[in-house]
Amino acid sequence: QVQLVESGGGLVQAGGSLRLSCAASGRTLSSYTMGWFRQAPGKEREFVATISSVGPMTNYADSVKGRFTISRDNAKNTVYLQMDSLKLEDTAVYYCAAVGALGVRVRSNDYAYWGQGTQVTVSS
Repeated sequence: QVQLVESGGGLVQAGGSLRLSCAASGRTLSSYTMGWFRQAPGKEREFVATISSVGPMTNYADSVKGRFTISRDNAKNTVYLQMDSLKLEDTAVYYCAAVGALGVRVRSNDYAYWGQGTQVTVSS
């Protein structure tokens, strides 16, 4: 129903910035809650940020609060994750996810659709 493709990952120095994009096809995202998750080597997938379909409202993991910003452009059917002040511990594969919902969602099991992921590597 919904296909998600992430882009924008790469290698960046600590303190630098990256903007990830998540382009959707198959359905318009205006009625979907969107989320970003990440998985670091040897660790479980963890919540990063979410943005609701109404409002919209946002929510962030404590580890990225104040550094990352999630946004959506419904006209372009795209969701973004602006990452500033990157740290070594931000290194992970980042995944975009979608679910038909009104409010924010922080649990990975709540999401129905997932992208393939994009690698973000932060170096010193």
